[in-house]
Amino acid sequence: MKTFMCRFCGEPLKHSFVDFGMSPLSNSYLSKEELYQKEDFFPLRAFVCEHCFLVQLPEEQSPEKIFRNYAYFSSYSDSWLSHAKNYVEYIIERFGYNENHQIIELASNDGYLLQYFKQYGIPVLGIEPAENVVKAAQEKQIPTITEFFTKQLATQLAAQGIKADLLIGNNVLAQVPNLNNFVAGMKKILKPDGVITIEFPHLLQLMNQNQFDTIYHEHYSYFSFITTERIFDAHGLRLFDVEELPTHGGSLRIFGKHAENYSKIISDHVYQMEKKEIDAGLTKLPTYQSFRQKVENTKHKLLGFLIQAQKNGKSIVGYGAPAKGNTLLNYTGVHSDFLEYTVDKNPVKQNHYLPGTHIPIFHPDKIKETKPDYVLILPWNIKDEIMKQMSHIRQWGGKFVVPIPELKVYA
Repeated sequence: MKTFMCRFCGEPLKHSFVDFGMSPLSNSYLSKEELYQKEDFFPLRAFVCEHCFLVQLPEEQSPEKIFRNYAYFSSYSDSWLSHAKNYVEYIIERFGYNENHQIIELASNDGYLLQYFKQYGIPVLGIEPAENVVKAAQEKQIPTITEFFTKQLATQLAAQGIKADLLIGNNVLAQVPNLNNFVAGMKKILKPDGVITIEFPHLLQLMNQNQFDTIYHEHYSYFSFITTERIFDAHGLRLFDVEELPTHGGSLRIFGKHAENYSKIISDHVYQMEKKEIDAGLTKLPTYQSFRQKVENTKHKLLGFLIQAQKNGKSIVGYGAPAKGNTLLNYTGVHSDFLEYTVDKNPVKQNHYLPGTHIPIFHPDKIKETKPDYVLILPWNIKDEIMKQMSHIRQWGGKFVVPIPELKVYA
């Protein structure tokens, strides 16, 4: 068996966190013609490093293969746009950014966030590798570099005098296979008194809330606060504050600075978060090794519900075609024999099929046409937004099903 090395500390990875078997790339949606062609499957197994406790996947596919043409557009979620707008207002008030400062966002997607800084007249720059997504950002007149962010790119930009007063990275850290290079690049492009804010799903919440479906090939790593501190410290960056957020089932927003910048004191939140994770056992290997049982329990409960509903003659469809949903469906073996179809607001995904399971994706209006008994919400992290948007299913007695953290039916 091949031995993989930790992408942060370089130690051998000996311990499995969870193993889903073989799975397709979660964002590799299929056209009708592609249904009859060979489909690629890869091992989907997460390891935990016994030295730094970074949970991670081996790099089965390169970022170039996954992210150059990307199906995820941030602006299709109203709740995510609201989150971005609130962040911009908060960060401007906290640090006083104005037209004399430079904001740079890594993995800036379709300009969903930078557009709000632009409204305040603050200079912005996005760095985003997905060419199709960059087009949407440019339509918003958000200046965007179509490249992967690396230490080399950061060095080039810094040599041109382009450095960040505020460097942002939302839900990108997990998608970086060369983690040390990426964080070293942040050090390069940050002004001496600059601030970094990074948001990522919190590993503690992933484990406590059984959010195993957020594990897929596009996410190379899963972070606790303590491990993230170690990574940043290794590259001369210091975390001086942390906030817990409700997004993506429970995320962290970390605040970083140059280690040699003493103008910002370390918040008590940092020490409180360290204690919280230590008390939860995130610095002990057995904590990670017990996660697999939770995953198996969820599989059994979902399959049990679907089998019983089908026996009772009930119709079941999905809402959403998120990457996390593809991990869930492929792992549990739920195909179109259980789930007739799913729907999604993103037109890029409509009239395609989910990878592996080949469940068709339609416009949300399809649900009004077929009036299913149950709607399985795959992007459970925005279930409230979806249940409000689709509340009309109650007119015919339709119910919502949310599979994670525990299977629950909402009338």
